[in-house]
Amino acid sequence: MKKVVKSTQEWQKLLTPEAFHVTREHGTEAPFSGKYYDCNEDGIYTCQCCDLPLFHSEAKFNSGTGWPSFYESIADEALLEQRDTTHGMIRIEILCHRCDAHLGHLFPDGPEPTGMRYCINSVSLNFKPST
Repeated sequence: MKKVVKSTQEWQKLLTPEAFHVTREHGTEAPFSGKYYDCNEDGIYTCQCCDLPLFHSEAKFNSGTGWPSFYESIADEALLEQRDTTHGMIRIEILCHRCDAHLGHLFPDGPEPTGMRYCINSVSLNFKPST
């Protein structure tokens, strides 16, 4: 997969201030504030920065956390996982494989069939409804 690489200034021109903060500075949007946490339409969620398909709506579930949550990604190669020890916690950070955008975190408390919860910031996503 060919990487998408841009300078900080290029990302700032392309993204809203909130999307830049979350995706490029590893920020987090406030819970229950994102446009996709309660979206129930059929479709595909893609990376806000590079449009790589990341999650299908069939894998989305209501985790009660206020962020969109999925039990699996579209493909293992769509995401990167890395250890995150910020804020006094040990977590798994989820990044877009193509552009390294910060998406959210992975937790082992999701539903079957995987038992995983990809907790993702709405602002790091685009949604493409099924046609």
